Amino acid sequence: MIHRRIFWVTLALFALVLIMAACAPPGQQKVSGELNLLCTPQVEWCEGMKAEFEKVYPDITVNFVRMSSGESLTRLRNEKDNPQFDIWWGGPVDSFIAAAQEDLLEPYTTPSQDKIINKDLMLDKDKNWVGIYVGSLGFATNTESGVTPPTSWDDLLAPELTGQLMVAHPSSSGTSYTALCTILQIYGEEEGWEYLKKYAGQVNQFTKSGSAPASFVGAGEAAVGIVFSHDIVKRIEEGLPLELTFAEEGTGYEIGGMGLIKGAKNLEAAKLWYDWALQPETQEIGPKYGAYQAPTVEGAKPFMPELLKVNLIDYDFQWCGEHKKEFVDKFTNEIAGAENLKK
Repeated sequence: MIHRRIFWVTLALFALVLIMAACAPPGQQKVSGELNLLCTPQVEWCEGMKAEFEKVYPDITVNFVRMSSGESLTRLRNEKDNPQFDIWWGGPVDSFIAAAQEDLLEPYTTPSQDKIINKDLMLDKDKNWVGIYVGSLGFATNTESGVTPPTSWDDLLAPELTGQLMVAHPSSSGTSYTALCTILQIYGEEEGWEYLKKYAGQVNQFTKSGSAPASFVGAGEAAVGIVFSHDIVKRIEEGLPLELTFAEEGTGYEIGGMGLIKGAKNLEAAKLWYDWALQPETQEIGPKYGAYQAPTVEGAKPFMPELLKVNLIDYDFQWCGEHKKEFVDKFTNEIAGAENLKK
C-alpha cells in the first residue's frame, strides 16, 4: 500500500513538472541556436532589440540585417524558395499584407495576442502578422531655412518649396508609401495621382530610407522632409534645427508589423521573439534606443502620446497593402524612377 502511494505521488509530481514546463514564461523556455532577423526600423533600435533579446535568451544568437520595407519585401520574394530569414520585424503593415498575399509569411497564433489594443487594426485575421508599434506622418522643416513650416498637404506644392522637398522613394520606403497612399485617400485616386506628379516635381532628391530626409533636412540639404513624426523627434532630440508640424486636414499613420517567414529554418526561436516583442516591457524599450513609436499592447506606456493626438485619417491598410505593387509601379514608371536614390 505504501509503495502504491509513493508511485501515485511520484506520478502526480511528474505530471505537475510537465505542466509547469509547458506553461513556463518565454524567458524560461530552453531554445538554443541562431535567429535570423530581417529588421526594418533604424539600425540603433535593431541593435538594441538584439541585445535585449539575447539577455533574456542567452543561448540564442540573433543575426540581423537592416533593410527598408520595400527592400525587405523584394528580398523575401527573391528568397521564397530558400528563405534566409526567420522573422521580419518592423515596417508598415502594408508590406506585410502584400507579403501575406504572396504566401511569404507563416501564420502564428501567439499566446500574447490577447494583449493587442485594437485587434481589428493590429492583428491579421489569418494571423500572418501582428502590429508592434504605431507612428504618424509629419513634416520636418529646417528652422534656419526661412521657410514657413507646412500645415497642409497643399502647402508642399508652394513655389518656395520647388526643389526644397525631400522624401524617400515608395519603391524602397514604407514611410514614403504611407505618404503616397495617404494622398490617394485624401484626394481620391484621380486627383491624387495628379497631386503626386506635382509633389514629385518639388522633390530635391528621393532617398532610399524613410527616416533619412529628417537628417538631410536638418543638415540644410533641403527645407522640408516628409517623415514619420517619431523619426523627426529623434533628430530634434539629437540637436538638429527642425520643427515638427502635421497636415491639418489629416495625416496618414503606420502600424509597424511583425511576421514569421514561411520556411523559416529557426522557427522556434522566431516564435520566442514574436511572443517577447508583444510584452509590455519589450514595447517600452524603444526610447532607450531613440525610437519613440507608440506601443500596441495593453500595459505598455507610450513615451510621447501627443504624437498620436493629431488628425489621423481613416487609413485603409488593407486597400493600401493589396494595391502596393500596382501603386509603386505606377509611381516609378509614370512619375519618378527609382535610380540614384540618396542614401
